Amino acid sequence: MGVKMTTLSALAEPNRLHIVELLRDGPLTVGEITDKLGLQQPQVSKHLRVLSDSGLVGVQPSANRRIYRLQPQPFSELNSWLESYRRLWEDRFDQLDDYLRELQANGQEKPDDKA
Repeated sequence: MGVKMTTLSALAEPNRLHIVELLRDGPLTVGEITDKLGLQQPQVSKHLRVLSDSGLVGVQPSANRRIYRLQPQPFSELNSWLESYRRLWEDRFDQLDDYLRELQANGQEKPDDKA
């Protein structure tokens, strides 16, 4: 299961990332997002369309308003993808720790101990 490039592309734009951060606290209307970002409504709508097309946000019509909320699936996929890298780096750091302990146990100098 890989992360879609559309997810990463959508999050790469600073205003869209800011919108996602705002929606993390709960659903908002276009007007509320516009007020919080200080952008014009057409700009916010354009960013929301990209986020919606990428599956990051969902929209629910309510009377004459549209309420946007985060969709969990793309974030779950992104977390799983990142977790594979976390495990890789943790394994590498564990190997480095083991190597440094082995050097210390053998009485060898650490590279930064040289004068």
